[in-house]
Amino acid sequence: MALLSVGLMAAEPVTPPDRPLADPAAEARAQALFDDIRCVVCQHGSIADSPAGVASDMRRLVREEIAAGSTDAEIRQDLVRRYGDFVLFKPPLRPATLLLWLGPLVALLTALAVLLRPRRSLKPRP
Repeated sequence: MALLSVGLMAAEPVTPPDRPLADPAAEARAQALFDDIRCVVCQHGSIADSPAGVASDMRRLVREEIAAGSTDAEIRQDLVRRYGDFVLFKPPLRPATLLLWLGPLVALLTALAVLLRPRRSLKPRP
């Protein structure tokens, strides 16, 4: 029973449900932004689909900034300032993000080079 209680204490707290914006156009804009922003916990999914508490906080932040009159570019800049370029599914191309853009290509080329290299014979030479 003690181990179970320790596990429950370590669990992430339940996040409050999302509160959509009252203006349908503003909420549609928020939803579109949610799809372009990566969850920093899940890393492979957007904040629109993530149940993580951080994603909920990010959704709330986006809605607050839309309500305050921020543009989409300003919202993206603020999220990049807070979480880094990785938070965007399409990070800007600049020297600091070259690894994000070219990393998959380099990994693929390396794998192909390893697979296609000539094999040495394991038979001993006389």
